[in-house]
Amino acid sequence: MSIASPASPLSPPADVAETAGAVPAEAVVKTRRRRADLLVAATALVLAVWVTGALWSDPAHRASGVNSGDQAFFEWLLSYGAYALTHGADPLFTHLLNVPDGVNLAVNTSISVYAFVFAPLTILAGPAMTFLVILTLNLAGTAYAWYWLFSRHLGANRIGAAVGGLFCGFAPAMISHANAHLNWTAQWVIPLIIARCLLLVRRDKPLRDGALLGLLIAVCFSIAAEALFFTALALGVFTLVWVLSRRTEVKALVRRVLAGLGSGALVAGVLLAYPLYLHFAGPQRYHGTGFDPHVHNEDLAAYAAWPERSLAGAVGLNTDLAANPTEENSFFGLPLLLLVIIGLVVLWRRTDRSHRANLLGLGVTAFVFFLLSLGPELRWLGRLTAIPMPEALIGGLPVFNAALPSRLALIVAPVFGLVLAWLATALSRTDGGSMRVTLPSPRWAWVAALTVALLPLVPMPLLARERAAVPDFFTSGQWREYVADGGTVVPVPITNDLLPDGQRWQAAAMADASGAGEGVFRLPAGFFLGPGGPNGTGRIGPIPRPTQTLLEQVAKTGKAPDITDADRAALREDLRYWNASIVVLGDDVHGAHWPTYQPALKTVMTDLLGPPQRVADVWLWKTPPA
Repeated sequence: MSIASPASPLSPPADVAETAGAVPAEAVVKTRRRRADLLVAATALVLAVWVTGALWSDPAHRASGVNSGDQAFFEWLLSYGAYALTHGADPLFTHLLNVPDGVNLAVNTSISVYAFVFAPLTILAGPAMTFLVILTLNLAGTAYAWYWLFSRHLGANRIGAAVGGLFCGFAPAMISHANAHLNWTAQWVIPLIIARCLLLVRRDKPLRDGALLGLLIAVCFSIAAEALFFTALALGVFTLVWVLSRRTEVKALVRRVLAGLGSGALVAGVLLAYPLYLHFAGPQRYHGTGFDPHVHNEDLAAYAAWPERSLAGAVGLNTDLAANPTEENSFFGLPLLLLVIIGLVVLWRRTDRSHRANLLGLGVTAFVFFLLSLGPELRWLGRLTAIPMPEALIGGLPVFNAALPSRLALIVAPVFGLVLAWLATALSRTDGGSMRVTLPSPRWAWVAALTVALLPLVPMPLLARERAAVPDFFTSGQWREYVADGGTVVPVPITNDLLPDGQRWQAAAMADASGAGEGVFRLPAGFFLGPGGPNGTGRIGPIPRPTQTLLEQVAKTGKAPDITDADRAALREDLRYWNASIVVLGDDVHGAHWPTYQPALKTVMTDLLGPPQRVADVWLWKTPPA
């Protein structure tokens, strides 16, 4: 086996090296490669549309069936990015949300690159359409990017790379995070970063390769900073193992690798200077997410379980071992788990010693992240066992405390994908790839093992639910007749992650204002991460004011309490604090995780502020005099 990887840093891919000087043969190889590339890209796109199909049936009125709150947040980010771009506003800090304190978007998932690139689509078609386009392209692009890395840089032939790439793009964790996570599904950038790191080792163009690496780091930080952190850790673990295994080869590489890393650090440092300042020293920052690592840790049994949105899940073989439906970060199934372990052992025994450093590095990296994903305390079949785990030693460190332990399992999936790519390459018996290993007979047994391991993981479409359209009062711009410059619209109930309507209203208004060049109203509270958690950690939204707590309880229970003068005084104080212009209640109130009770909300608001006006398709109360 000859893998074009750090084990042979200066070797070109085998299919190119073998045809050098033979123009007709090289032309044939390039033609076949283009056809394979197009076929994999088309397959990935078809699968991505299949997975997101329930949303494509009606993008304006359909939302994630299990995570509509996060979908509303990302739609808001896309609209705010378009608004910031067209109005010259700060893309990473805004006072349009969480009046009067504002929101530091650098400590949230700002996805600024996406928001800027797709701003024309957001303005023309609205943030819901932009969200769905990006989500679909994320899945397809991730699958193709891993295929490209495996076939161009890591020794797999086209068939093997397709198997491994499609697995990585539609792995259980990817399908789970496709429930509205535009950040975690954007893993197409990770193979590009890895490829640039490989080129730093293989060729002597450190300044150019390093500069491109720095650019990719800046892009990844904007879209998914947590994924960038995990990638850096994984590359660090792999590199350490490889260096210790191949110490005699390292000296010749040190100069250009350090030069490339320096070039990359300079480019990334310039591009990320302001985001990093806001992240670590800016207003409304926090340290640590505030999420309990004893809850958001991977269950040991989950590695052998099957995910919900898979063929196995469709026939009832899934298990409820994740913290929530968006965090099935392992769930590989026992057949795949066994196949990868056996495959690594077989590849190790049948390759030459010079390439075992690659396999050792991959195995150690996967094992390290497997252990860390289990969190500070081992969980088995849904129960904590009181057995301490290694993550407890590092989970409280800066930066580490901002990462959910279970998500560290996301690093394991690409390792599995690469092993699958190498096994399929050895089995496919086609040209291309630099694999030179024969698997033990019989061949049909390996093909059967791959089928049994991968067939249950075939993804099923995401669940979707109906979502009321944004009221015409906001999409038509009629709100401008009632809101003074810099004024605040107070939605009923107050916006948070469970009740996202207000943020959707503002997102629609920002998309409209981006095209018309006009201003937009502000909102109290909102769905975002900010300070206020225990011990200086973060929390979702601000600490609720009395009116927010009251209205959320009414929305959730449908019970209208007796309103007192103290409640009315608290409301007046809250409206003054928010600089409110109007209070608005829609005909439909969307609850992200439970049903809501709009009639009870209307009754309570009438007791608080008197009878409302009917304006367009909303109920409206003007702010009473101070």
